[in-house]
Amino acid sequence: MTSLTLEVACSLIGWIALYASFCHLNARRGYEWSCRLVTLLHGILIVCLTAYIGFIEGPWPFTSPGSENTPLQVQAMVLSLGYFIFDMCWCIYFQTEGGVMLAHHTFSILGILLALWLGESGPEVSAVLFGSEITNPLLQARWFLRKTGRYDSLAGDVVDLLFVLLFAGVRIGVGACMLGCELASPRPRLVIKVGGVAMYVLSWIFMVDIGRFAYRKSSAKYRRWWASRSGAAGADTNGHAGKVD
Repeated sequence: MTSLTLEVACSLIGWIALYASFCHLNARRGYEWSCRLVTLLHGILIVCLTAYIGFIEGPWPFTSPGSENTPLQVQAMVLSLGYFIFDMCWCIYFQTEGGVMLAHHTFSILGILLALWLGESGPEVSAVLFGSEITNPLLQARWFLRKTGRYDSLAGDVVDLLFVLLFAGVRIGVGACMLGCELASPRPRLVIKVGGVAMYVLSWIFMVDIGRFAYRKSSAKYRRWWASRSGAAGADTNGHAGKVD
């Protein structure tokens, strides 16, 4: 356990050092810009790592929940635990996030700590990390597009569409299957199962907010399209009437 504590401490120091480097390189951009770069890199790194764990190295999380942690699963959880501790402290200090996001970070930290302490449930924790982080790069891309004035474009629409589809398909759809396998299996501890239910409930809270956002954006785009179409039709009518007169 002492070795794991040291590894988590090293992970935390590494993320802090990366953030400090970005702050130095992007001094004019502000602290959130640098923090989101760290978040983006963590998302890409952990998605690639957990995808390899789940799809190539194994064991398959849908058939082996509650099994003993592998060394690579431990490394993935250590990397993410250091990041979540860093990001949690950053969000609390700068007061940038609401209660739902802080609850997500809290459950993520507790879930990883439990899996590391128990030495088991690495497959499903890695799968949850994959599902939770797969939409993260798109979320950060959306923020960077907004900050650079490029959000109201085709790129912004594509990012938003992919984000909604991935969130609904992976975190809600596949997440439901994962949770069902977790609850049906006799191997995972009860506390791990309770944590899985809590994370899935949080995903649904996020999904409701995302659904509202998608509805508002699509409605606004439809109104703009209808207004432009009506304006074009009116211009054509006026032009035709002028020629007749």
